[in-house]
Amino acid sequence: MNLAGANEPGAGKPTAWLWLAGALAISVAATWLASGMPLLAVAYAGGLATLLALGFALNKVRPPARADILAPPDWSVTVAAIERPDMAVAITDRANRLVCASGLFADQFGTSKAPPNLQVDGPSLETLTRIAREAWRDGGAMAERIRSGDGQRAWRVEAERAGRGDDYLVWRLQSLAMEDAAEGYARQIAGDLGAVLSRAGIEAAIVGPDGIIRAAAPGFAERASGDRKATLAGQEFAAQLRSDEYDRIYFAREGKRGAPHGLVHVPLNDPAEEKGAAADEALSLMLLLEPGTALGGQDDAAAVKGNATLQLEALVGALPLGLAMTDRDGRFLFANKAFLRAVGREGQGLPQYPSDLAVKDDKGALADAVRRYAKGPVTSGDMAVRFRASPEEPVSLGLAGVRGLGDAAVLLSLADSTEETRLKRQVAQATKMQAVGQLAGGVAHDFNNVLTAIIGYCDLMLLRHTPGDSDYDDIQQILANSNRAASLTRQLLAFSRQQTLRPEVLQLPDVVSEVHQLLKRLVGEKIEFTVRHDRDLGAVRADPRQLEQVIVNLVVNARDAIQASGKGKGKLSMATRRVAARDVRSMGSDILPAGDYTALIVQDTGGGIPDDVLPKIFEPFFTTKEQGKGTGLGLSTVYGIVKQSGGFIFADNIAGTDGRTTGARFTIYLPVHHGEVVAEARKQDNQTPSRSWSGGGRVLLVEDEDMVRAVAERALARAGYTVTACADGEEGLAAIANGGTFDLVVSDVVMPGMDGPAMARAIRSVAPEMPFLFMSGYAEEQLRKDIDMENMHFLAKPFSVQQISEKVGEVMAQAR
Repeated sequence: MNLAGANEPGAGKPTAWLWLAGALAISVAATWLASGMPLLAVAYAGGLATLLALGFALNKVRPPARADILAPPDWSVTVAAIERPDMAVAITDRANRLVCASGLFADQFGTSKAPPNLQVDGPSLETLTRIAREAWRDGGAMAERIRSGDGQRAWRVEAERAGRGDDYLVWRLQSLAMEDAAEGYARQIAGDLGAVLSRAGIEAAIVGPDGIIRAAAPGFAERASGDRKATLAGQEFAAQLRSDEYDRIYFAREGKRGAPHGLVHVPLNDPAEEKGAAADEALSLMLLLEPGTALGGQDDAAAVKGNATLQLEALVGALPLGLAMTDRDGRFLFANKAFLRAVGREGQGLPQYPSDLAVKDDKGALADAVRRYAKGPVTSGDMAVRFRASPEEPVSLGLAGVRGLGDAAVLLSLADSTEETRLKRQVAQATKMQAVGQLAGGVAHDFNNVLTAIIGYCDLMLLRHTPGDSDYDDIQQILANSNRAASLTRQLLAFSRQQTLRPEVLQLPDVVSEVHQLLKRLVGEKIEFTVRHDRDLGAVRADPRQLEQVIVNLVVNARDAIQASGKGKGKLSMATRRVAARDVRSMGSDILPAGDYTALIVQDTGGGIPDDVLPKIFEPFFTTKEQGKGTGLGLSTVYGIVKQSGGFIFADNIAGTDGRTTGARFTIYLPVHHGEVVAEARKQDNQTPSRSWSGGGRVLLVEDEDMVRAVAERALARAGYTVTACADGEEGLAAIANGGTFDLVVSDVVMPGMDGPAMARAIRSVAPEMPFLFMSGYAEEQLRKDIDMENMHFLAKPFSVQQISEKVGEVMAQAR
């Protein structure tokens, strides 16, 4: 039998061919009989024969079907192919079922579960799930490390999609060592190896780069603490030891009663990583050798002594305390990073002598001190030194004579106070600003009383003079200058955060748009002015008029800086930004509390602010402009308005790509208002409602300043009120207590003896419905917080005759 021929199509089927031939013959005969045309029947038969021959030929050409392709795979062959002694291999299908696995996989994981559902810890299970998802999607994925459920083993995992229809995942898991070599040393030192070394007179400890013990041999623990089972982990290595003037090292607990030891420092970094970042973080093996047990005896002891400086560097290099050593001639041998940072030499290295770090006046004293400690007895002390990096701030430099450390003679110690110094400067600046603000507020308040009298008398004089009189113009000049002085006092009050604000809930872009056209005119055509706004800015609560003044002052200041730089042209940009609480926390600012803010940033290319000027720019009357071109109150006013609105303002310089300062930047942070937004009507300056009250009334006027009291009394009497004037709070209270009846009390706030609020509370106990009108140069909002009573009104100083008359009329009308 021919197995190959038997497999050909049509072989062994003659009956089928006979039936096909008979059917064709019958169809030809039927055609002949039906048509009666022999020629048509012959043509029909020829066509059928042609089609039959063509089908037979095509059937011969078609390749035979391969049964082996459709056959299921032989997994025994696959298992033999994936068997590897160093790697566990498994194959899973799309249902995460284990189809095939190597023997190593079965030994390590068993066959009850398939990847990614292996017995690993929680994070590793998530990692395996992610790998499976990415491998099905992308064709492959991997993870550097997964851990077993008990944390004792780890593998590197790789998954790859495979199969005809990509229906399988091939998992390869390579076992990893669970601990670094250094960690293995630490475990051995704390175990049997450490005990063996102790019996040989060698005490061992593993110390981290920070000088902290990670593990100690039992003998070391017993010598250092008295307890052989103590781990000493977490304690300072240097604290366990003491040295004498001959460089002999003793255990601190034993002192000189114990045997001296030599110290050998063995870095435990990987040689392959010796020059990389890992070498800086390597552990160290510290060996304390008793006399006679040193490697090679006394000869090696000398080598240990010669390398003592390098050993000490390894111990103190990472300490936060600044340490440096000099030789007997006063030359630097070594300094750790903390010392370099404290003296302002980080990244620059050390000069030859410590005195090169000090200012000129302290050079000689420092050089003499180093020489004295280097050649004198072993003593220690400290001295105040001013370094060139911060000549205004003396620091305490510790000096100690050192003996037995090779060339080392003097140990210099210096606390890294960079952060502390920065905080001190900030606190000092804030304290100074607060003190200056209190002084400015007090001066402005007293000056307002004087201006009230001047403006009031000018108003009274103008009532008796017409524009044609010779004195009319002079009185107008006095009044104009008085109003100008009042404007200065308002700026001082703004700086001291005591001015009257009328806060509203608003959006910063709306305020900027209000003054945009004015800003374009102020900036001019030579300066490119741009404004950008973030989306979804939080609303802030502030006085819109005062914010407009802040924006105008900052823009004018930036314009002047650009013009003063001599370039003529420049760029000025203003932007609003959304600052979330997480952004504030990432700043790491000690001043700005975490929270949501809306920021206003004004940036210019005017050359920046000098470093010596930057801390003073917000102080009142401080200006770098020429005489007569500025009062120095612009930025102080900005500072006061921002602080009174609950915000923060910062000024800094902007560095260009070449490191040079290219301009200055002012950043204002206003807290986002999260409360209910209440629509507040903004009154225009030219829409002051008329005061039509003319019904007269009895007014109790209480004012300790004689000039202000006289002006107010004349103004109210002229308006038709019956006025009773009192010089202090006690006199005003007595007028009420003695049976006087009044419709309104007009009182100053700050008075000697009983002040206005105290008098008001006492009067309210007798006349609960009595309205009060307080006159003050301080902020209305702060005044209301301090007094907090119903039917209380406010009149800001300085005021004119017309203003006090209209205000009293307004209050009277409301009371009726």
